[in-house]
Amino acid sequence: MDFHTRKWVKPEDLNPNGSLFGGSLLRWIDEESAIYAILQLDNPRVVTKYMSEINFVSSAGLGDMVELGLSVAAFGRTSLTLRCEVRNLVTRKSILTVERIVYVNLDEHGRPTPHGKQGRAGEGEGDDA
Repeated sequence: MDFHTRKWVKPEDLNPNGSLFGGSLLRWIDEESAIYAILQLDNPRVVTKYMSEINFVSSAGLGDMVELGLSVAAFGRTSLTLRCEVRNLVTRKSILTVERIVYVNLDEHGRPTPHGKQGRAGEGEGDDA
């Protein structure tokens, strides 16, 4: 898993309980995973098709630094499936996991189109969209 993006939990990212608001975290994941998919598929036209259950494992608080990790789980014919983990940068304690985020590769007309990419050794085929 590649951990590239780091975020600092600021007051505007907190929920009424004083911990990281899940919506802020999901916004970060959505943006970072889209960028990751675009780079993997060499195409700026990708859309999110599916996100599996989101497992909030622990919390983060004001001033914590978190890092988002992504890895390719599988390449389908027109899709790319990613896995995501968010963890505390200092303690490495897991905050959240998402087992499957599926992106679909689109052509210039917004239709699913084959991307021609293949998975690395040990990866299975993704869902075709």
